[in-house]
Amino acid sequence: MMDEDKPITEQANPRTKDIDRLQSRSIIRLINDEDRNVAEAVYRALDRIADAVDLTAERLRGGGHLFYIGSGTSGRLGVLDASECPPTFGVSPDLVRGIIAGGPAALSRSIEGAEDDQEQGGRDLEAAGLAEKDVLVGLSASGTTPYTLGAIRYARRAGAATISITCNPSSSLASAADVNIVVVVGPEVIAGSSRMKAGTAQKMVLNMISTASMIRLGLVYGNLMSHLVATNEKLKRRAIKIISSEAGLHPEEAASLFETAGDDLRIALVMAKRNIDKEEAAALLASHNGSVRRVLDE
Repeated sequence: MMDEDKPITEQANPRTKDIDRLQSRSIIRLINDEDRNVAEAVYRALDRIADAVDLTAERLRGGGHLFYIGSGTSGRLGVLDASECPPTFGVSPDLVRGIIAGGPAALSRSIEGAEDDQEQGGRDLEAAGLAEKDVLVGLSASGTTPYTLGAIRYARRAGAATISITCNPSSSLASAADVNIVVVVGPEVIAGSSRMKAGTAQKMVLNMISTASMIRLGLVYGNLMSHLVATNEKLKRRAIKIISSEAGLHPEEAASLFETAGDDLRIALVMAKRNIDKEEAAALLASHNGSVRRVLDE
């Protein structure tokens, strides 16, 4: 029986009530069956996710920043998505920022009680410099986390745009923001373990918001990471492969062009596709907000 007084993310799942009696393959089959529902739940929220992308791209285009805030798993997922934006899209580490209740120490261990302080969410945003032109995404699987709710309220008072992501449609967070994304994945395999389906759903939504927003800003060419920063050998090889494939060059030629472009993939692509030198390619990119697509489609 479902307990209607509990958030749906905290209720016991009748389909897994005997999971502790099963052998390994049956356990993971049950987990996999539940995970199949996540993509469908995200699909049902696509309209609101698209609204969030439009709002985020508008604020970033206007010089704002994107903030994620949450506690526990939700906070860690926000920090993870934020940390992956600079190498993927070549943006400043300050453009997308993740804040977790309890601070950096909470990334690797539970900080008990950090999520219960409603005022701390606002204080953390103030310390991070949240401004009117920014956008805040508040994450809470249950939608009842005081820290996250307080952060959303602070951001609204500051005039920032707000987005909420929760898995509980009857929660306070489900109606607290300018754009409310509710992904109803149902009870977890292990009651209350929202690192599972709810965590997966939140990560999928964050991937959509950040990736689609960067695409809207022109930081992707086709489906290629045209703005990636080659901070290690793997990313350097990826950049060279992109140049080789897009320009029809031998890998050694592509590597030489990449070096000539100052290890800037955007410049290398424009040089190769337009048959121009580095300075002209850089000038064209500067006049088209850094978008390879806009330069090449002109």
